[in-house]
Amino acid sequence: MKTYDMRVRITLLEGLLGTSSNDKEVYSNFIGSKAPDAPTMEEEIAGIGTDAFEEKTTTVFHRLEDGTPIIYDYQIRGFFKESCGALNRLVGKDENGKKKKSDTESSKITAHKKVVDQLIFVKPRKIPLKINGEINKVQRPLRAQTAQGERVALASSEMAPAGTTIEFTVKCLSAEHIPAVREWLDYGYWHGLGQWRNSGAGSFVWEELDENGKVIGGNKAEMEELSA
Repeated sequence: MKTYDMRVRITLLEGLLGTSSNDKEVYSNFIGSKAPDAPTMEEEIAGIGTDAFEEKTTTVFHRLEDGTPIIYDYQIRGFFKESCGALNRLVGKDENGKKKKSDTESSKITAHKKVVDQLIFVKPRKIPLKINGEINKVQRPLRAQTAQGERVALASSEMAPAGTTIEFTVKCLSAEHIPAVREWLDYGYWHGLGQWRNSGAGSFVWEELDENGKVIGGNKAEMEELSA
């Protein structure tokens, strides 16, 4: 089956947070946490120590056998779905001043989640991160409104720093979806990948590469010029 391929390199403008639990027994521990005699968070910290508890609850990157951090293809495809859904909400006005759908490529796609699931693919499945410097750990507050009022907790995550690059290939079964993919990648400047993206984390610029690795498109040069 013929595919229409785009080779893409993204460069992080802000740090990308790891999303995988560092607790190797996360599922059994989750079930155990529902047991009547499960320890409270305070009791668990007292039992294993602050450092061990933080290590256990930190989200990290998946890794290859040699230790290289990666993201999975489904994280890019999830970004595509979110981007298409957001850009579909844009509206414009017709010649009479009435609201109408915008002229984005995303607005031309109906049932966009099915389109990404069934017609747009990302390779390889495990996408290595070329880290710019070192992976750090960051902590951030998590706020939630509950029946008992607002609750605040601290979350800890590994973070790939700004300047880290990620290369992958987008394979479309229809050439008509290529412009939409470019539009979604442009949207990454405003709303990026991974956790805490609503705060700007994981935002990026991108380049399209030919088979020899030469830059033939993207928005990296344009956005860097605007930011200068």
